[in-house]
Amino acid sequence: MKKNLLIYGIIIILVVGICTGIYFGVTKNYQKSLNNKTNEEITNEAIFTMENLPKVDTSLATVPLVEAFIKNFTAKKDINFDEYGFTNTHPGFVRLINKEIDLMVMTHPSDEELELAKEKNVDLEIIPVVKEGFVFFVNKDNPVNSLTISEIQDIYTGKITNWEDVGGENTSIKAYQRPVNSGSQTGMLNLVMKGKKIMDAPKEDLVETMRDIVNLVSMYNNGENAIGYSYYYYATTMFQTIDESVASRIKLLKVNDIEPNNQNIKDDTYPFTTAYYIVIRKDTPKDSDTYKLVNAMLSARGQKTALDAGYVPVK
Repeated sequence: MKKNLLIYGIIIILVVGICTGIYFGVTKNYQKSLNNKTNEEITNEAIFTMENLPKVDTSLATVPLVEAFIKNFTAKKDINFDEYGFTNTHPGFVRLINKEIDLMVMTHPSDEELELAKEKNVDLEIIPVVKEGFVFFVNKDNPVNSLTISEIQDIYTGKITNWEDVGGENTSIKAYQRPVNSGSQTGMLNLVMKGKKIMDAPKEDLVETMRDIVNLVSMYNNGENAIGYSYYYYATTMFQTIDESVASRIKLLKVNDIEPNNQNIKDDTYPFTTAYYIVIRKDTPKDSDTYKLVNAMLSARGQKTALDAGYVPVK
C-alpha cells in the first residue's frame, strides 16, 4: 500500500513538473512572439509615399509632431514643410470641415468650431493622439511659484488683481489672454474656467500668438507683474528652439503645488491635463489612406515617434 502511494506521489510530481514546464515554455514563447510583433511594428519602412499621403493641417504647437509623423511614415528626412502651408488651429479646422484637407491635428475644437461644423452638416471624429498639459507662466523674477485652481480662476474673473493676494509682491496683475477660437483660449475656457465667466481683456492684454504671450511675460520692463498661459510642449521644448534666451526668462507655475512635467502629465497628476487630437470627418471611408494614417499615428511606431519628438504618448 505504502509502495503504491509512493509511486502515485512520484507520478503526480512528474505530471505537475511537466505541466509547469509546458506552461512557462508556452508563456515564454508567447511573450517572445509579442515582443517580435512589437519589433515588427516599429520599423523604418515607408508606409506612405508623398503622393498618397493624406492632406494634413496642424496647430502651431503640434507642427513638430506632424512633421515627425510625416518624416517617419514616408521615410523621407529632406521634406520642405514650407510647401505644406500649415495654417494653425482655427483656419486648419475650417479647411477640414470644408473638405480641403483630410485630417487635422489640434487642441480640442472650441464650442464655436463645433457649432460651425454642425452648421455645415459635418460630423467629426475626435481622437486623442498625445497627452498635454495646460500651463501658466510668469516672469522668472516673480516670487510666486504656485497657484491654486481657484486663485487662477479668481485672477481671470477679475476677483484677484494684486500679486500680494497670492503670496507675491504688492503690484497689480497683468493677466494676458488669447483670442477666442485659438487653441490656448479654448483650453483656458474648457479646462480652467469651467463655466466661470472670464473677464473682458483690455485690447493691450489680448495677445494674438503663443509666441507673443511668452515674449511679453519674459520682458524685463513690464513682465514681472504678468501672467500668461499656453501648452506645456510649446512653452518648454518648442520655445527652447524658438528663442532659448526668452524661454529662460519665464517659469512655469505649479498648480495646487503640482509641477507641470512629463510624468505628472502622463499619469494625470497635474490638474490641467489634456491632449492633442486627431480630427477627421466621420464620413471618411474606413479603408482610406486617412484612416491608415490615423492608425499609424496611434500605433507603437507612431507613439514612439511622438515620444522621440518630445511629446507625451497616450499609449
